[in-house]
Amino acid sequence: MKISIGNDHAGPDYKKAIVAFLEKQGHEVINHGTNSTDSVDYPDFGHPVATDVETGKADLGIVICGSGNGIAMTVNKHQGIRAALCWTKEISALARQHNDANIISIPARFTSIPQAVEIVDTFLKTDFEGGRHQNRVNKISCS
Repeated sequence: MKISIGNDHAGPDYKKAIVAFLEKQGHEVINHGTNSTDSVDYPDFGHPVATDVETGKADLGIVICGSGNGIAMTVNKHQGIRAALCWTKEISALARQHNDANIISIPARFTSIPQAVEIVDTFLKTDFEGGRHQNRVNKISCS
């Protein structure tokens, strides 16, 4: 699977651990995030991830910022993107099962690195259930 990842200054250590995990699992990673803790603007790293998923360059995306909110809001501006803010593996599973989320947003200031890796692992291993959820997902887009 090809995964696009982007982060702001709150997430370099998270990204490093997640990328190592993904590569160990055999996934290809497209890295758009900063590798520094110097202050940056999260939209500069979120938009490229959303574009990768939107255009099919990546299968799924991962974005990371301090609260997870700002970068999730950014990527959700793109048509066809369903980004879910997830701080537990259970929420991550439901985001895939019920909402067909294609980007996961991780709040670096509210999760540990091992939790974040577990959240990503769950996100990647969980499939969309379809069925009764499909009609709801079809109503998300404004187009």
